[in-house]
Amino acid sequence: MQRLVFSLLTLYAFAVPWQYALNLGEPYGNVARIAGILLLTAAIPALLAHRFWRAPGAMQVLVLVLFLYLAVTYFWSIDPLTTLNKIRAYFQVMMIVWIAWEFVETPAQFRLLLHSLVLGAVVLSVLTLSGFLSASAAAAAEQARFAATGQDPNDVARFLDLVFPLAALLFAQTTRLWLRLAVLGYIPLGTLAVLLTASRGGFLGILVALGFAVIVLLLWRPQSAIPTIILAAFSGTVAWVVVPAETFARLATIPSEFSSLDFNDRFTIWTEGFRAFAHAPWFGYGAGNYALASGLAGEDTAHNTLMALLVMGGLVAASLLIAILLAALRSILFTSGLTRIAFLGVFLVWCVTASVGSVEENRMTWLIFACFPLAGRFFVQPQLQNVSLVTVLSSPPSPESA
Repeated sequence: MQRLVFSLLTLYAFAVPWQYALNLGEPYGNVARIAGILLLTAAIPALLAHRFWRAPGAMQVLVLVLFLYLAVTYFWSIDPLTTLNKIRAYFQVMMIVWIAWEFVETPAQFRLLLHSLVLGAVVLSVLTLSGFLSASAAAAAEQARFAATGQDPNDVARFLDLVFPLAALLFAQTTRLWLRLAVLGYIPLGTLAVLLTASRGGFLGILVALGFAVIVLLLWRPQSAIPTIILAAFSGTVAWVVVPAETFARLATIPSEFSSLDFNDRFTIWTEGFRAFAHAPWFGYGAGNYALASGLAGEDTAHNTLMALLVMGGLVAASLLIAILLAALRSILFTSGLTRIAFLGVFLVWCVTASVGSVEENRMTWLIFACFPLAGRFFVQPQLQNVSLVTVLSSPPSPESA
């Protein structure tokens, strides 16, 4: 039973990046939802069969508390039906934090889980490029944004950004040739796919992601500097030739968005959200009610994860999110070497992309947050528990981390 659950867990990780590209409609939903239901169906009897459950860490406890709190907001929600639907959605995406903690038992299994995630991102990259190539020449000449069928360009960019540091880490740790080629090939492939989305938040995220990916490769083998430069030059050349001029033109508006403080109307959305928060600062308006509480159109989102929780669940929910982030950072700082650098990169990429997107109801978010404590569990360095942040970041990578 344990092996079945772990197999379904890797299938779930593989499906999450490209989940919206394969949707079977009601009542089944997208491929990741189906994989999640199968995973939960197998995990519950397997957990009940356990004589001893693994002691939860800070991440698991905090995520459970956040879920329960968001569920309790039903009792003061300004739209209880919407909140009820959100509670079901939150359960589907947050459960992975507990399941992964229980059923990933070895470092080898953890790496296999990460490989599944990276291979899923490769699929998403291919689907995005396929969407671009399938567009007619006339349409491609006028279109600035491309994404896999069924996927939002901002989600595509966000999902792909999170995987770059992990791809570099796995390249350094993997011995199988085909896996090494797959994870290394993801870097130029994913870069091109992110650029094609023309997501400005995604572009900022990829700058951080690729920066940490390069650091991982250079720390792994300093002599890889020349191949890394060649790979970067090749990726840049391909992007310059393939990506439409309209896409680069949209990305070029990033400085003006910062100078005008507009952020594609996000500043207005955040302003209305803050006004709503000021009238219910402690407990909010109920899960899923950001747009209604802020007086926005029903399809609008907060475009900022912290702001979304401030309005929906007040300072209580926002404080729990901050505590979850601190727990994730604590797990990362307990690791060493390349693992620490890669996961610190993933953490910072999440923070960047979550600042311009509402990702609290996102499977990718909670899958990533499920990985942080696993990294801390398998690569923990006891001597790091009482050292400063500066010492942790400046210490050299350990040989076994590569």
